[in-house]
Amino acid sequence: MASELYNTIDALSREKGIDPQIVVSAVEDDIVMATRKYYKTQENLRAELDKETGKINAFAVKTVVETPEQVEDPLLQITLEDARKADPALEVGGELRIPKVTEGILGRIAAQLAKQVIFQKVREAERDTVYNEYIGRVGEVVNATVKRVEGPDVIFDIGKAEARMPRKEQSRLESFAIGERGRVVIARVEKASKGPGVVVSRAVPDLVQHLFQTEVPEIYDGTVVIRAIAREAGERTKIAVMSKDKDVDAVGACVGMKGMRVQSIIRELHGEKIDIIEYHEDAVTFAEKALQPAKVSKVTVVDSGGKHLEVVVDDSQLSLAIGKKGQNVRLAAKLLGWKIDIKSEEEKRQEVELQMSAMVPQTSTPLESVPGLGEGLVEKLGAAGVTTVEALADMTPEQLEAIEGIGPKTVEKISLAVNNYFASLEGVPFEGEVVEGEAAAAEASEAGEEVAAAEEVTASDESAPAEEAAAEPAANENETQAKNSEEEPAVEAEKASETRE
Repeated sequence: MASELYNTIDALSREKGIDPQIVVSAVEDDIVMATRKYYKTQENLRAELDKETGKINAFAVKTVVETPEQVEDPLLQITLEDARKADPALEVGGELRIPKVTEGILGRIAAQLAKQVIFQKVREAERDTVYNEYIGRVGEVVNATVKRVEGPDVIFDIGKAEARMPRKEQSRLESFAIGERGRVVIARVEKASKGPGVVVSRAVPDLVQHLFQTEVPEIYDGTVVIRAIAREAGERTKIAVMSKDKDVDAVGACVGMKGMRVQSIIRELHGEKIDIIEYHEDAVTFAEKALQPAKVSKVTVVDSGGKHLEVVVDDSQLSLAIGKKGQNVRLAAKLLGWKIDIKSEEEKRQEVELQMSAMVPQTSTPLESVPGLGEGLVEKLGAAGVTTVEALADMTPEQLEAIEGIGPKTVEKISLAVNNYFASLEGVPFEGEVVEGEAAAAEASEAGEEVAAAEEVTASDESAPAEEAAAEPAANENETQAKNSEEEPAVEAEKASETRE
């Protein structure tokens, strides 16, 4: 019949779910430690628990050697001759066990030490048992009950063990009361932890995935598949789904009639916002969906190998696309697995203008090159930091009038001078100049209407030197017709004067 001590050890082992031999070994180690402390010896000590009597016996163990020359340490070794005096059946290589008296000499200190060792061994054995039980269940969702709150950590009872939920694994929207039940995800199992070795979480995306599998039958049976989840606990979750059946709407199945399915999940998460997005293989289309509720104008793949996208949105949609503290674009990037750069249309336009200006060679022309600007005006502009024609051309009239000593009339003068300068570079006549061909054509058109104008044209033609004909012997047909049209009104004018005489 087993002793009362062994029965106690067996009951403790069953309660903690550990092997009784582990507790027995812990008790034996404690007796060895107390015996060594009492006898103050370095002998090799061992202890054994007698299950029948409950008595723990301590021994000093020595290894048997053949000759005295082989004895290196008398505390650990003994010759064969001396060993056979105690036990004639011993052989070389065997062990001689010399009993040590423990009853009545170890006292209260040894008992207290034994208690501490037992508790330590039990905790270590329990931790190993929990580790082996839950190491293969990481990522599993389990039902748990709040057992107590230790500072920022919440301790849950998950059945065979206690689990700890650190602050970073909690949602900011949630608070816990003792006895409250809920679903948690086994995040990791720590073997060397002082407290509960199982760490659970309610902030990981796996919890949302499990809730959708529970609430949406189409996800449970595989008709609708969850392709990606991005979550910031307590703030917002984006989930991408796709349907394997063309007749089943993936987003509609997750939302449910009047939003009942998704609302049930939102209540479980204490009001966390959830965006359900249809998954697309095309990254550009998927990015447009992932950035909802913002409307995207254009998506461009910057680097397909590096998974880099550039998104352009309307100026009014920029803040919505980025989200509060960058949350919307951050979740979209996690959902896609791509890096996303968001720009407004105005930012993109400025960027393109800078790129175009960088492609055009920049010139710098001093103001002295512009005819029409006096020295005094050049000095005033230079004092204001305007030293080149290009910088002057980019200034508005208001900016010019802001310069000391420059008024509206001076601004008109500057504008005229700058325009004439650039016109001269392009081969266009200055303001006020008239090309010879244009003047001749104008005179020819007026000759048929007024006789006085025809007389002036005739006089000018008759007085024109013959050098023009020599300089341009290859006059075209149009010029010849123009001369003929000039000569006819001149002849008619002469006839009219003769008749009056």
